[in-house]
Amino acid sequence: MKKLNRVNTGLEKLQPIKVVQFGEGNFLRAFVDYAFDKLNKEVDFNAGIAVVQPLKDGMVNMINDQDGLYTLFMNGIKKGEKIQDIVLINNIVKTINPYTEFANYLALAKEEELQFIVSNTTEAGIEFIESDTLDMQPPVSFPAKLTVLLYERFKHFNGDASKGVTIIPCELIDYNSETLKKYILQYVDLWKLEDAFKTWVSDACTYHSTLVDRIVPGYPRAEIEEYNNKLDYEDNLIVAAEPFFLWAIEGGDDLKAKLPFHKTDLNVKIVDDIRPFKMIKVRILNGAHTAMVPFSLLHGNKLVMETVDGDFTGKFVNSVISEISETLDMDKNEITAYSEEVMDRFKNPFIKHALADIALNSVSKFKVRVLPSLLGYYNANKELPVNLTFSLASLIRFYKGTWNGQSLPVKDGEDITTFFNGLWKSDDYEKIARLTLQNKGFWDQDLTEIPGLTRAITIALEEIDSNGIEAGFAKFQERIK
Repeated sequence: MKKLNRVNTGLEKLQPIKVVQFGEGNFLRAFVDYAFDKLNKEVDFNAGIAVVQPLKDGMVNMINDQDGLYTLFMNGIKKGEKIQDIVLINNIVKTINPYTEFANYLALAKEEELQFIVSNTTEAGIEFIESDTLDMQPPVSFPAKLTVLLYERFKHFNGDASKGVTIIPCELIDYNSETLKKYILQYVDLWKLEDAFKTWVSDACTYHSTLVDRIVPGYPRAEIEEYNNKLDYEDNLIVAAEPFFLWAIEGGDDLKAKLPFHKTDLNVKIVDDIRPFKMIKVRILNGAHTAMVPFSLLHGNKLVMETVDGDFTGKFVNSVISEISETLDMDKNEITAYSEEVMDRFKNPFIKHALADIALNSVSKFKVRVLPSLLGYYNANKELPVNLTFSLASLIRFYKGTWNGQSLPVKDGEDITTFFNGLWKSDDYEKIARLTLQNKGFWDQDLTEIPGLTRAITIALEEIDSNGIEAGFAKFQERIK
């Protein structure tokens, strides 16, 4: 088959760069890039995207090899009918690795038509690292990289307020845009940049918190031949996603005018307050995802669908969702309907969502997505939620890195993996539980202060190692009564 590139597809004309995107992973390509591609094709939005690789190791070279082109397969069931939509996404016009092309990175700031900054650097990405400096090429943290880019734009256009940008982060943390703006302003102060830039960053640029909702398993390794047979070109960047799409963005009429999604059939909601959308989605869909990963991997599963279809693991996930639902102060019928929809989405037969692919940064994900439900349940009932507590123990056991002589797909920051590598040199389960729960760097609080939690985690760890996940969970339930 012919190689996928712009010459072979007749897509040599490039759109002007209107979007700088931090992140090149499956989710952004199946979600944000798809959304802007839809605007381009249906509203003649004419927006090209420049993709910035936020970490040293990434895949911008692979994207560049295909001139930014890739195929999105959207597979699911609608009204009982199996559907599959296939779209060639063609709006990535430039890729940059700032670790090897820093001058090209800074040049993005000078793009005349640049209007939007979007990002998805995972929950761990929006952080403030005090050792980052203005002259680093590049700084380590995403907010510091962005501050450098904004400062370059401010200087190049002499502080022109019309050259401010619309910043739309997609990381799943509360108040993602407010947190990002706070860190940018901290770097302005730390680096002693001029007051005029601080005013430009605050007033000429706008910040919009978001909620994103779409299950994106990514590259369909297991079915790649079947997917390739539907194409007449060779694509090494195929990405699979479910049809469901929701993007809630905080903003008013100004943002609606800038982003005319209302002229498409895409489910983008520009609203005054995203919190109701965010609460139910992050707690139930993302929370269930994060809670099931270590537990199900230790049980021997590899896929989300396999997990929810299993007699034991499926019941566990349902129970996790029930415990989470108890903590939500929302209409119970709405919660029930959304929970049932989530389970159906997890069971989508077209989506082979590997648990290993969603194991990245599991500690920070657990803190944001699951811990509030665990604590909320305890505060409401004065007892620990059995399933969520066992899920936390499974997470701690997962970070040992091996199970039954096999490696586990632990993917996290060096500080976190180093902590657990040292911790698991011990076989003292109480010590392992206590030191992990005490780690404020993980949880922003000392979880040993939750009555009974250290004991419960200790028991769960003992039972997991002695009896495995299924039998261990049964014995755990008996021992903590």
